[in-house]
Amino acid sequence: MSSVQPVARTRAGKVLTEAQVDAFGRNGYHFPVRAISTAHADACRSKIEEFEFDHGLIMKTPYRNKPHMVFQWANELIRHPRILDTIEDILGPDLLVWGSSFFIKEPNDPAYVSWHQDSTYWGLSHPDIVTAWIALTVSDVPNGAMRVVPGTHLKDQLPHKDTFAENNLLTRGQEVAVEVQGDTAVDLTLEPGEMSLHHVRIVHGSEPNRAHYRRLGIAIRYVPTYVRQTEGPRDYATLVRGVDRYHHFEVEPMPKVEFGEQERADHKRITEEANKILYRGTDRVKT
Repeated sequence: MSSVQPVARTRAGKVLTEAQVDAFGRNGYHFPVRAISTAHADACRSKIEEFEFDHGLIMKTPYRNKPHMVFQWANELIRHPRILDTIEDILGPDLLVWGSSFFIKEPNDPAYVSWHQDSTYWGLSHPDIVTAWIALTVSDVPNGAMRVVPGTHLKDQLPHKDTFAENNLLTRGQEVAVEVQGDTAVDLTLEPGEMSLHHVRIVHGSEPNRAHYRRLGIAIRYVPTYVRQTEGPRDYATLVRGVDRYHHFEVEPMPKVEFGEQERADHKRITEEANKILYRGTDRVKT
């Protein structure tokens, strides 16, 4: 098994202490970090609910993924200075957003996330990738908070199997094909406006929502600019801090209006390209 280094650490100081950055390197996660105010989280939640009033549950629409391309409030969120300062403490000053996704569970919802590594089907060249998972409501054990298995990011890429299970929130219902020591898992419980950080190779998942209240969160995938796509000729990302000296990704257009016609067309075009990577090797697409 090849040795996989933790995410490259930089000099700490903007948000995280040196000890916290070192702990992230050892454990593969860190939480909680105050990302945005509770009022800001409530405003984001309200925006989602307004959309759902007109269009139905957002998790049932294509806009569950890369919402920052169609919603101005989400595009502002991925660029929030507090979030970027935190990510810079780990990844350095030149940052792209490669993706964003809503993870929403309804009350008493059977939806779950199986044990998996994010890196399995992303096709990215380096494991120097951090997800910021921002809670827009409380995320606790009853409503299915994310769980991580500490230190598993130090392993190489693990084998996975596709299940396409109906209630699995992942693209292919993928799950780790080896035994996972779930008894060592840590629940990343969060208050609205807090975030957790996790490494692209840490084994993680979540249980169904057994509570009477929703769980709303948005995951933002941050990568250094030197990362590139290895599984396709074309991929897209958004520069959110620093300088892109490599230009490995095509630039995603910013939304000029909220959920505009052009924004929806750009989103459709780019997510179709992304799906060619995420679903490569299978003739199935989980809808």
